[in-house]
Amino acid sequence: MRAASRAARQDGRRLGFVPTMGALHAGHISLVRAARQRCDAVGVSIFVNPTQFGPKEDFSKYPRTFEHDRELLEAEGVAILFAPSTEEMYPRGATTFVTVEGLSEKLCGRSRPGHFRGVATVVAKLFNIVEPDLAFFGQKDSAQAVIIRRMVRDLALGVEIVICPIVREPDGLALSSRNAYLDPRQRKQATVLYRSLRRVKSLADGGESDAAQLIAAALEVFKEEPEVRLDYFEIVDRETLDPVADISQGALVAVAAFVGSTRLIDNIVLHGNSRKP
Repeated sequence: MRAASRAARQDGRRLGFVPTMGALHAGHISLVRAARQRCDAVGVSIFVNPTQFGPKEDFSKYPRTFEHDRELLEAEGVAILFAPSTEEMYPRGATTFVTVEGLSEKLCGRSRPGHFRGVATVVAKLFNIVEPDLAFFGQKDSAQAVIIRRMVRDLALGVEIVICPIVREPDGLALSSRNAYLDPRQRKQATVLYRSLRRVKSLADGGESDAAQLIAAALEVFKEEPEVRLDYFEIVDRETLDPVADISQGALVAVAAFVGSTRLIDNIVLHGNSRKP
């Protein structure tokens, strides 16, 4: 992988990198296409990372569709595919991890202890192996994006992080590999995440800036789907992930909920109504 990466970056050519856990969908492909637009060569990794799953989570049943994924990437003109084994990424006796203090315990990190430690560790390893110029991530994993940017800054890793927009189904459901777990009834129920976010955005666009009022409105939307179990609905600062009381300076609105046994996440960014430049 290192040899392929260095060959791709010869003569000042830029290498774009898209780390994935496979089970690729149109959201992943949008990242690949963004990388192709900005880089001379594109590499993709497929690795279902065990350290970001909790003991009761879906690591063993996480969808694995390697041959289909490989064909998709070939069709998109991806130059390099890196699909390491768990033993390659975590040598026997490995005890070194990366933790972004002050961020990793927020949003999904509160519900999934250790999750972001696993994410930061594997992404740091992948960056060290691939040595990309740019790396592309989706906005759907909003807390992950904030944490990876902070890690790259703090550790001076020398890669530019590019965050790309969420790709949605026609009814608004954010694309996710976990959507495959939903039966038709649950699939319809799952749209409540995006409906709640749209309600918040509509009120914010209309001038409401009080975060408590916006959250209350979102919770009313969730009452329309009593079988969906809300994990959290928060309005937070886009850099610190701390809750904000007022969204006039902008904010991240993030939601996580269980549809059946499947945990889904979504978010929108509010840009605020401040007149300051």
